[in-house]
Amino acid sequence: MFRAALKLLVSAAIALAVPALASAQEYPSRPLTMVIPFAAGGPTDVLGRIVAQRLGEVLGQQVVVENVGGAGGGNGSLRVANAPADGYTMVLGTVGTHAQNQTLYKRPLYNAEGDFTPVALLADVPIVLVIRKDLPVKDFKDFVAYTKANAGKMTFASAGAGSASHLACVVFNSAAGLPVTHVPYRGTGPAMQDLQGGRVDYLCDMISTAKPQIDGGAVKPIAILTKDRSPALPNLSSATEEGTKVEAYTWNAIFLPKNAPKAIVDKLNAALVDTMKTPWVQERLAALGAVVVSPDRMTPEYLAKFVNSEIEKWAAPIKASGVQVE
Repeated sequence: MFRAALKLLVSAAIALAVPALASAQEYPSRPLTMVIPFAAGGPTDVLGRIVAQRLGEVLGQQVVVENVGGAGGGNGSLRVANAPADGYTMVLGTVGTHAQNQTLYKRPLYNAEGDFTPVALLADVPIVLVIRKDLPVKDFKDFVAYTKANAGKMTFASAGAGSASHLACVVFNSAAGLPVTHVPYRGTGPAMQDLQGGRVDYLCDMISTAKPQIDGGAVKPIAILTKDRSPALPNLSSATEEGTKVEAYTWNAIFLPKNAPKAIVDKLNAALVDTMKTPWVQERLAALGAVVVSPDRMTPEYLAKFVNSEIEKWAAPIKASGVQVE
């Protein structure tokens, strides 16, 4: 009886495993969806569309981009957290969606560590402080002095409360002693449009979308908000160089819903590694100021540990700033 029961258990396990294995071997057999949790035209959207185009070529299936904005990227990320864990719906996460919001929000919409399956870290992206082109300042020191003198009238824009662009400016404002009013938007694209139109005064934007506007003279760059200068804007000093120590940046990574099958995670990870190795992808991202991470940082295991460390890293400055979102 014991042997008969054991055979039944083994048979049942095989019966369950074979379809899952076959599914993983066939994956992907239809188009995939990459949810970008911000409005079209923003920095995450620009990078995501470059990656989606090449990823579709590598996988042999179209990768459809779906923009789901709101809640600092939380709405789009939640959509993926609640999706089937079959490998067909992924989110392009950021430091805002998968690290900062865990402390920023009193009641986060999801658990960044528990509700997703890490797949691959893709790129690091510095943040640059840009101002409206008619603001009467010529450099970083001028900007700080002018803003302090006119703090009651000044406004800064962001991609939304809790977004990376919001927290970058919060950290910068705190370090520089600038009590300036925040104007949130549903994505960096609309925020940049209003900056160009002179309706807000400055924006802490990812270099990937700010650079074309800088190169075109639509906005003026003031400083890179990291310790070192960016190769994409080598003549622009960092805030740290100017005496205001700030480390504000974002990163981009792919996540699936929790409990995604390992075989599918591994296959998608391999496709993403190939994608990021593609010369034209690297060239286009470098032109935007994004830095493709090294292969050892692209594993699912690394991303899982990285997310945990980033949540801890950002908790202190967020709490110190006193900013919290309901």
